[in-house]
Amino acid sequence: MAVDPEAQFHVLAVDDSLIDRKLIERLLKTSSYQVTTVDSGSKALELLGLSEDQHISSPSSPDKNEIEVNLIITDYCMPGMTGYDLLKKIKGSSSLKDIPVVIMSSENVPSRIDRCLEGGAEEFFLKPLQLSDLIRLRPYMLKGGKLKEQQQHHHHHPSPPHQETNGAISSSSSSSSSNTSRSNKRKAMDEEGLSPEKTRPRFSGSSLALASYQETT
Repeated sequence: MAVDPEAQFHVLAVDDSLIDRKLIERLLKTSSYQVTTVDSGSKALELLGLSEDQHISSPSSPDKNEIEVNLIITDYCMPGMTGYDLLKKIKGSSSLKDIPVVIMSSENVPSRIDRCLEGGAEEFFLKPLQLSDLIRLRPYMLKGGKLKEQQQHHHHHPSPPHQETNGAISSSSSSSSSNTSRSNKRKAMDEEGLSPEKTRPRFSGSSLALASYQETT
């Protein structure tokens, strides 16, 4: 049985209003998203593994996040920590900064909207949230999911740490023999009617990089 790929996306909804939380939860579940709701910014940070007075999460713990979230949608006006404060905490965290954040409010205040968008929010929605608004969330959730996959791939398949060093050693060890063999190679190519440029291996698909290499040599 095929699984809806959107069902894998997890949304964290933050709102101090129970009615609004229920509305958001119902709309998101209608669209087959996983939903977790909390009533304050501090609880959201706790759920994400980031304490309220912590700006940058520790990179030493690979499982620092309690849950994996693809998108955070938060109310702007909340007691204690506002949605903008929560946004700043998330964007200031090394482990959470790539999670898309959407802010919503029942008040249409241009200066507030501009401040949130400049602070890193993807969208600013006016309440009550509509089903059509959720359609606009899909690209951001896809973005959050891809970033998570890239981070996991990089964690499980890190680049070889000594690749550049080995390359330098190989280059230095072969430099003495390259001078002696260069004339023989050029002689063989001349006999076959080929130029050095035509016989160079293409390590890159970029023609610009290849042209630059030919000019420098």
